[in-house]
Amino acid sequence: MTPFTNALAPNPATTPHPLHGFFITGTDTEIGKTCITAGLTRAFDDLGRYVTPIKSLAAGQTQDAGDAWVNEDVALLHAAQRQGMTMDEVGPLQFREPCAPHIAARLEGRAIDRLALLTAIRRSAAKGDFALIEGVGGFRVPLTGDWDTADLAVDLAMPVVLVVGLRLGCINHALLTAEAILARGLRLAGWVANTADPHQAHVADNLAALRAGLDQALGAPCWGHVPRLPDPSPAAVAAHLQQALLLNALKA
Repeated sequence: MTPFTNALAPNPATTPHPLHGFFITGTDTEIGKTCITAGLTRAFDDLGRYVTPIKSLAAGQTQDAGDAWVNEDVALLHAAQRQGMTMDEVGPLQFREPCAPHIAARLEGRAIDRLALLTAIRRSAAKGDFALIEGVGGFRVPLTGDWDTADLAVDLAMPVVLVVGLRLGCINHALLTAEAILARGLRLAGWVANTADPHQAHVADNLAALRAGLDQALGAPCWGHVPRLPDPSPAAVAAHLQQALLLNALKA
């Protein structure tokens, strides 16, 4: 029996103007977290919310045809939003090297400033009435010597949505991440299963174990199971999300 409970504890980092929406985290890197965030952007938008998707930090840029430096995740979220956000508003802190943010910052001789980043995120969130703020990598990625993405989630004081990349090891990764979320006093609002490995065996059994550990034990429902899509556009992802559960999340 787990010692954790799915309840939102008092948060010392709560600000006078709490954000409405969700913090999106994942069981690991490269599990389709941004595709799911883009799909959620479209799904909540279709439910009448003015959604601002924000990639809190992004590492890894390439030059486009106009020689501008672009991050793929930021570009995807920018394409999904309908609030007239700029690329910099969607991705307030970007680095060129595709590696852990604290390493990318060091390579560029830049500092990740906690207050400046939180201020920029809140400024971007103010473009709408409902923010989807995506972390980077898994739940505990270092940003500075004494601040990581779990601390970022606590600072933002938002309910958390967990993207579970369906591949070998996903049950362990999901349950450990859920424990870490709850240990920080955050509420796990729900989770989305995303098919990271199209050749994974025993998908139904894995989903059953995940539902037992997350839905039944913690009261965090599965918002949808997204298969491997030939074109993972925001609309295509949104079609695999459960609208009734998203409506319930809005009411909560």
